[in-house]
Amino acid sequence: MSKILDGERSQIVWGTTTYLVRCATRAYIICHYRTIMYTILPMARGNRWRKMKGRFIATSLGFLAALACQRDDDQQVGPAGVGGEVRDSVGVRIVESVPPPEDSPLAWTLAPEPTVSIGVLEGDDPYLLDRVVDAMRAADGRIVVANQGTHELRVYDAEGIWLESWGGQGQGPGEFEGLIAVEPWPGDSIAAWYGPQRGISVFDAEGNFGRNVTLEPSRDDPGASFVQPIAVRTDGTILAGHNPHVLDPVRVELRDAEGRVAGSLGEHAGHERHLVEEGPDRVVAYEPVFGAKAVQLAWGDLVVHSLDNRYEIRAFAGDGTLARIVRWGDLPRPPTGEQINAWIEDRTCEVPWWVTPGEIEEYREERRREYRSVPVAEHLPAFGAAMVDRMGRLWVEDYRVPGDCGPGPGLGSLWTVFGVDGRLLGRGRLPASPSEGMRLFEIGADYVLVLARDPEFGVERVEMWEMESR
Repeated sequence: MSKILDGERSQIVWGTTTYLVRCATRAYIICHYRTIMYTILPMARGNRWRKMKGRFIATSLGFLAALACQRDDDQQVGPAGVGGEVRDSVGVRIVESVPPPEDSPLAWTLAPEPTVSIGVLEGDDPYLLDRVVDAMRAADGRIVVANQGTHELRVYDAEGIWLESWGGQGQGPGEFEGLIAVEPWPGDSIAAWYGPQRGISVFDAEGNFGRNVTLEPSRDDPGASFVQPIAVRTDGTILAGHNPHVLDPVRVELRDAEGRVAGSLGEHAGHERHLVEEGPDRVVAYEPVFGAKAVQLAWGDLVVHSLDNRYEIRAFAGDGTLARIVRWGDLPRPPTGEQINAWIEDRTCEVPWWVTPGEIEEYREERRREYRSVPVAEHLPAFGAAMVDRMGRLWVEDYRVPGDCGPGPGLGSLWTVFGVDGRLLGRGRLPASPSEGMRLFEIGADYVLVLARDPEFGVERVEMWEMESR
C-alpha cells in the first residue's frame, strides 16, 4: 500500500486524528493494521505530530470508550470491498483496498466464445472492416462501429446484421476526416469524434445528423492545437485536454456542449520523456524504458488523471480539486534484465512504411541502440489500461510485461474492478490482450465489445462476448 505523500499530509492529518479517537483500540489494531503501518507512523516523523503526541495520547485514552462507536455523517468509515478501508479527509475520499489472493475465484467471467462476430475476409462491403478505431452498443442493442478506413459509422443489429452506414469522407455536415471514436451522447444520441479539426458530430438514434461541435482554442494556451476530446460526461460536458503523448505537462479542461471552455482542471503530468540534444537546434524526446504514462478518463462526475507507476488512481472534481484517491497493492517490482530486453524488442517490432525490406534489420538495430541509452524506470508500471464501464465501475488492467503471456494464450488480461464509490469489488478476466491482437472497446453490464485481428490474414472483427458476474 502506498504511503501518504508529503503534499497530502496537511490535508489529512486532522481527519486521521479524529478517526483514531473514534475507534476502539483493540478493533482498530486488529482490523486496520495496514493503516497504522502506512499512514499514522509516517506522520510521526513530522514536527507537528511530535508536539501534539503527548496531548493526543492522553486525550484519546480518556474519551476512547465513549467515542469508539460514534461516527460523523461526513466521515463514514467501513470496509472497502475485498478488504481495506474508506476515510474522508477534508473533502478527499481515500479508499485503500487489499486485492484478493491470486487464487481467488474471479468475480467476472466470460463465455468461451463470442456471441456476435462482425467482419469477414471475403463478402459484402459492410462486413469488410478496415481500420476499426472504436465500437459501442446502443441502448436498443444495435452495435455501432467506427470504421476509419471508409470514414463511416456502420450500424449492425444485435445479431451482427448490417443495417445502415452513417457519415462518409468529407467536410460537410455529418461527414468525417480522420474518424477517431464513437460513444454515447446524453439521451439516446450518438457522438463521433474526428480530426484534425477536433470536431464532434452528434447523430440521433436513427442516424439523422444533428450538429457539429468544435473545440474552441484556448487563447492563453500555446498548446491549444493539441487539445482533443477525451470523453463525453454524463452531464453533457466534454472532457478534453492535451495529448499526453505530445506534451508534458498537459492541460485538462471541461468544455460545454458547444465546445467552449467551461472549466479548467489545471496542469498535470504527461507521459514521462527523456530529452536528448542531438544538435545545436535539435532536441529529441525518447520514451524511458518502462517510463510512466498518464491515464485520462471520465468517472461519473469526476475526472481521472493518474500516472501508471503507482497502484493509485486520482480523481478530481470539475473545479480541479482532488476529490478521491483509490489505492491498492504495494510497490511494483523492479524490472529484470530479461524484461528490459523484452521491452526494447517490443518497441522495435513495428517498422515504418518507408523502411525497405533490406533496411529493416538495420533500422531495428539502430532503435535498439537508442533505447539502450535511455534511463530505465526503478519499477515496472503498476497497471496497464484503465476504463469505465457503462455501469460506472472502474476497471484497471494488470500490467503485462512484453513477452509475458500473463494468464495464458487466449485468456486475455486480468483486471481489478472498483465500484462507483471507489471500493474494490473483485477481479475479472477480459479477452482483450494487445499481444493476442485484441483491443477492448466497451464494457457493459453483461458484455464486452472487442476488436480481434486474425494473425494470418489480418482480418478485423468486432466481437461481443457475454460476461457473467458471481
